[in-house]
Amino acid sequence: MNRNLEELLKEQKNIKVIDSSIDYRDYVALDLSATHTDQLDLNLTDALIFEEFIENHLSNNKAKVAFGGYIETRNLYRRSTVFKNENTDERNIHIGLDLWIKAGTSVLAALDGKIHSFQDNTALGDYGPTIILEHNYENITFYTLYGHLSSESLLEKEIGKIVKKGEQIATLGAAPINGDYAPHLHFQIIKDLQGKFGDYPGVCSRKEVEFYLENCPDPNFLLNIE
Repeated sequence: MNRNLEELLKEQKNIKVIDSSIDYRDYVALDLSATHTDQLDLNLTDALIFEEFIENHLSNNKAKVAFGGYIETRNLYRRSTVFKNENTDERNIHIGLDLWIKAGTSVLAALDGKIHSFQDNTALGDYGPTIILEHNYENITFYTLYGHLSSESLLEKEIGKIVKKGEQIATLGAAPINGDYAPHLHFQIIKDLQGKFGDYPGVCSRKEVEFYLENCPDPNFLLNIE
């Protein structure tokens, strides 16, 4: 009987992709959906104001990490032509999981694998420095993407280098290095990279969502954050 990736992900245990010393009990959910942020008096285009908003959310909930965003429709991306121009549909549905915590926090390989590619995606609102790992478990090949990293994270990286589960591969970047966002990790699981190198869409349009739901499973299958 052939197994699928989702089943394999759910069987993995004790997975962390940022600072392993922080227990999942110290995480708090964060709603950045358009319906919620439209109700807030919050300038989504100012990374420093947004960072203060995140820090207040953590403080108010006595938490260390805010998380969420998979298949969340957001208004965060309207400031950038990366997500909408005269020739494209608006891309505003987030297809990874965001983990919000301060710049400099360690970023860890989710699973054993190797470096597939890396790149600095420098456009406003893009990932900034990005690393993609390739994994093969039980003859199933898939990828994990780590976006919004520091510039230093790309130094001395080599395609094909072996990495181990829990190994530090990067640190989180600050605005504007990270695409001009409050510091956070964009973590995404991808079945088929479609020939991409150092980059893969982390936000899709409404008409594309069915494809990306299939190609990019919920990262919480793997992380299992309660």
